Amino acid sequence: MKDSQPVVPATVTLPEITVKAVLLSVILAAVLAAANAYLGLFAGMTVSASIPAAVASMAILRLFRQSNILENNIVQTAASSGEALAAGVIFTIPALLLVGYWSDFDYWQTVLIATVGGVLGVLFTIPLRRALIVTARLRFPEGVATAEVLKVAAADRSETGTRDSTRDLQLLLAAALLGGLTKFGESGLRLWTESLEVASQVGRTVLYAGLNLSPALLAVGFIIGLHTAVVVVLGGVIGWVILMPAYGLIHGLPPDRTGLAAAMAIWSGQIRYVGIGAMLTGGLWTLTQLRKPVWDSLQTLRASYRAPGAWQETAGIARTERDASFLWIVVPLVLSLLPMAWIYSSVVGSVMIGLLMTIVMGIAAFLFSSVAAYMAGLVGSSSNPVSGVTIATIMMSALLLLLFLGAGHPSGPAAALVIGAVVCCAAAMGGDNLQDLKTGHLVGATPWKQQVMQVVGVLTGALVLVPVLSLLQAKYGIGEPTNSHPHPLSAPQAMLMANLTRSVFGAGLPWPLVGLGAVIGVLIILVDQRQERRGSDFRLPVLAVALGIYLPLKLSVTIVLGGVIAALADRRKGGHEPSHRGLLFAAGLITGEALMGILLATPIALAALWPSFSTDPFTMFAVPPFGGWPGLAMVAVVGGMLYWVAVRHGRSIPTSSGEMASQDQS
Repeated sequence: MKDSQPVVPATVTLPEITVKAVLLSVILAAVLAAANAYLGLFAGMTVSASIPAAVASMAILRLFRQSNILENNIVQTAASSGEALAAGVIFTIPALLLVGYWSDFDYWQTVLIATVGGVLGVLFTIPLRRALIVTARLRFPEGVATAEVLKVAAADRSETGTRDSTRDLQLLLAAALLGGLTKFGESGLRLWTESLEVASQVGRTVLYAGLNLSPALLAVGFIIGLHTAVVVVLGGVIGWVILMPAYGLIHGLPPDRTGLAAAMAIWSGQIRYVGIGAMLTGGLWTLTQLRKPVWDSLQTLRASYRAPGAWQETAGIARTERDASFLWIVVPLVLSLLPMAWIYSSVVGSVMIGLLMTIVMGIAAFLFSSVAAYMAGLVGSSSNPVSGVTIATIMMSALLLLLFLGAGHPSGPAAALVIGAVVCCAAAMGGDNLQDLKTGHLVGATPWKQQVMQVVGVLTGALVLVPVLSLLQAKYGIGEPTNSHPHPLSAPQAMLMANLTRSVFGAGLPWPLVGLGAVIGVLIILVDQRQERRGSDFRLPVLAVALGIYLPLKLSVTIVLGGVIAALADRRKGGHEPSHRGLLFAAGLITGEALMGILLATPIALAALWPSFSTDPFTMFAVPPFGGWPGLAMVAVVGGMLYWVAVRHGRSIPTSSGEMASQDQS
């Protein structure tokens, strides 16, 4: 595959890292990182921010007399890095609360863990840019899609083009306002409930149905498409429609529980451990499937080091081929390992074990960030196997630490989780970095400047994520239901990581149910392999199905409805790719709802400073008076608007711009 000539030739130099671009990068990286943190804890998946960031950047920078495509590219690069880091953080860091290591999020330790993981992801993939993008010319579909959006805007600098860009931004903001107002009505004013749920006792068992009333979940389904949404809801059907009634028939209902309470008790106490077993199988399968990509990425990396002039000074090298120099890779690498050695030593109370943990972390981060970059080039960031490699890393780390610390050691689960957190952040960044560098290659950016801005995005995300996590924990709760937070953010990946480490160090799991999940995982893998041999487009990635078993069914149902809207819109447009405005509208819904959810948590922080301040100043009703029906009407209206925007004429993009960043696909 031969790339077209870049928009800006290597012989032309345009401003890239400008003051306005850096300021806009920091703002968008912070906003999108916060939004993705909320979405990931809420729904167990995240979406790519590259195209919404590029559109917002284009519209805002056009307000200035001097702006260009390379500034736009710099902004989307940093913003994308911030949201990718959020995925790595929310998959692991909340588990430190769930295992009891922290009672509240530790600001500076979390900042260090996120920063080191993100920076390692940037540094380890720098040597791969030339090999994977220039020499091998891998696909990098999301990077190509973002480049097409930037190219279209750059080609049309007319008054009409400015109006189009402004309309895109207005659409994004209008969708964000709509999503935010819906969240305000449900969680702020409490006019309606967050979901419609019903459960009915049938003999010895119970049957359940539910629908979450979140426009953001509709938008997630629209972005990821019907195929992936169906795979996730299939897992929900296995867990809630098949296994839950079967468990009730065999064991009966929990004592003193009927209806919905009985259904939730069976799911939370029993069925979700089946999901854990399926995820364990998926993680091990991912590890075996990565043998060839690991070997290929290592060979590519070795070739890049041996290439003539690979680490020479940049004099004589074209502007569009100048990566960060060897010195600028080695020094930050060494400096980033020092704080992690200190953290690890403080966790386990031993300098020697802390150094061993640092070595294990460094090797795993190097391997899996390289693999993530390679996989992103082959099949896109949607197949970035972050959950799988994180499961494998945490399990191996936990077993290794078990030898040194012994069973029942109170610091064992936390030590394994901190290793996994850094590796998860590095792997999440690996695929995202190369997608952005592919975009830069197509538009004519300077690679080392993009790599600098990737670090800026990492630092921004690391600094803002802890306050966001703290607010969400105080307002909604994370993972485990409590009396004060009976319906917390599900945080499925963090819950899984916490349960795995606790089981290794003696807390134990209901192994018969975990074993059942493992068997189901094996069956899913066999079906998926059969689909591959048949050449079928419909595949069953085991981690996506396992996530569906683990998630509340009401979330999966709303997501699949969004996928149906996307499929209907594609069919109406004659099978063409969806217009970028439909994707923008969906991204705006997600961002608006997420930011409103975070803003509604702010009064809790103010109440901690001023006890007289109400923690819920907007609440009109202690119990929502209208049930879930107003929310259902809002979801119907939003779904109709999403369909209408998607089928309107608008520029199309050549590949899906959405991804379940690190989203549990192997």
